[in-house]
Amino acid sequence: MPIRVDGHQHFWSLQRDDYGWLTPELQVLYKDFVPEDLSPLLNQAGIDKTILVQAAASVDETEYLLGIAERHQFVAGVVGWVDMDSVPQAIEDLHRLSRHPKFVGVRPMIQDIEDPSWIDRPGLSAVFDTLVEEKLCFDALVRPLHLPYLLNCLTRHPELAIVIDHGAKPDIASGEWQPWADSISTIANQTSAYCKISGLITEAADSQTYDDVMPYVEHLINAFGPERLIWGSDWPVLNLAGDYNGWHNATTAGIKSLREQDRDKIMGGNAIEFYSLRL
Repeated sequence: MPIRVDGHQHFWSLQRDDYGWLTPELQVLYKDFVPEDLSPLLNQAGIDKTILVQAAASVDETEYLLGIAERHQFVAGVVGWVDMDSVPQAIEDLHRLSRHPKFVGVRPMIQDIEDPSWIDRPGLSAVFDTLVEEKLCFDALVRPLHLPYLLNCLTRHPELAIVIDHGAKPDIASGEWQPWADSISTIANQTSAYCKISGLITEAADSQTYDDVMPYVEHLINAFGPERLIWGSDWPVLNLAGDYNGWHNATTAGIKSLREQDRDKIMGGNAIEFYSLRL
């Protein structure tokens, strides 16, 4: 059987106190989420491995996640964080972290950065060059307004292995289609970027269902093709709008018309290839 990979999930512990976005108002999320919570969900969905992604803008949290990965074999890779605005320190941290066999890349929280053009700053080039040098990946947590700047960055750094998280988070609740659809297609057509089918149901309104999300998934399939799409749950953030089994069932149903080998790529093969997972 092909290996199935959840290409995007999180763990956190409230006592760490470095999750600036995680407040009591987010009731279903404001508690610890640990491997023992996720394991039964993976078993139910037939998922073998996961990519554990940062949820705090700190290197300390990255070290915490790598510790979890050392203790739990189902975590195949960790996407961490470095302070890319402190270029010398970021480069030093990347060289150090890359020695860990399960450290696969970084994710700055671009959606929370005030300047929408941040990703296009020439001063970040040395950090991108280090990512390429160390064969590390870059997760782009962006919204549609960031896509033109992301395209500029990718044009300057064509060797950078980049994946766009959550389909660039279109505003599904308001029915937004443009400029998201054209912008994401342009990146798909003009760069080698990958894209994650994850985090979309949480962009929908409470009154919407998985059926309202599927046109966006279909557009991503048409834009990137099955060769550059990675399925992910975005658990436990997913719990704001759905549940693990529901999202897994909806998305596997949404790609059932594809060839079996293409479904296998989206549900695991592409994550293994993109992140160079050592399984």
